[in-house]
Amino acid sequence: MDISKYRVSNGSDFVLADYATRDRGPYKKKTHALKDQKANTAIIASEQDKMYAQDHWGVIILTQAMDAAGKDGLIKHVLTGVNPLGTQVFSFKQPSAEELDHDYLWRINQRLPERGRIGIFNRSYYEDVLVVKVHNLIASSKLPDQLITDDIWDQRYRQIRDYERYLAENGFIIIKFFLNVSKEEQKERFLSRIDNQSKNWKFSTADVRERGHWDEYMDAYEKAIQNTATEDNPWYILPADRKWYARTLASEIIAKRISALGNKYPDVGEEKLAELEIARQQLEDE
Repeated sequence: MDISKYRVSNGSDFVLADYATRDRGPYKKKTHALKDQKANTAIIASEQDKMYAQDHWGVIILTQAMDAAGKDGLIKHVLTGVNPLGTQVFSFKQPSAEELDHDYLWRINQRLPERGRIGIFNRSYYEDVLVVKVHNLIASSKLPDQLITDDIWDQRYRQIRDYERYLAENGFIIIKFFLNVSKEEQKERFLSRIDNQSKNWKFSTADVRERGHWDEYMDAYEKAIQNTATEDNPWYILPADRKWYARTLASEIIAKRISALGNKYPDVGEEKLAELEIARQQLEDE
């Protein structure tokens, strides 16, 4: 699968409207995509096992999207089959009082994965240049007034770039996904949540209120991606109207990015091999 057309590594010319919300890639049948998705998940599981044994690299999978774009489902389907001990999932919602008493990256640092593990962020620090920007919540962030200037968003984009570069230089790669769902598809999914009793729990009237800010959110996402897409930490724009394709595409990207790390099981020295042989003899002699 060609993933390059979904990759944004230089945001200077990025225009969100140029990216489709509905795609099927090379697949004529959904079943073919699901077969590839399953194969990719097996690769991810194998690579994560080697990554855990080597204990050098860590991986952060970051998902951002509008409501009902499919973040939860993507995480569930793509990583089902990966060792649960090697993964950690965190959802970042409205900050608590304790979190607001710290800088906006503080709560992120509490949840960074350990080396050898995959950390999945359902939303992330990008909320502080998205919902905070759309709803003008910067005043409630407890920043000193003199620091809230017209340059506040440019400053935050720079801080995020620096933070992601810091993580990359310390052995943590970040795979950033924006699930690009259309307004029409979101409407259909909301209606499904209302009409299907088993999905009622997923729906909140607040979702409809947020939908009223659609254009503002699209502008905020576009500017965030323009200012934080780099060669080392690119964004991937997933067409999310077909959930099965977004999941398959994400699995392909994750499998390729983790495989590129070159993880392998640590070599065992002569002394250790001798210890293993002694242990073998002891077990066989029981």
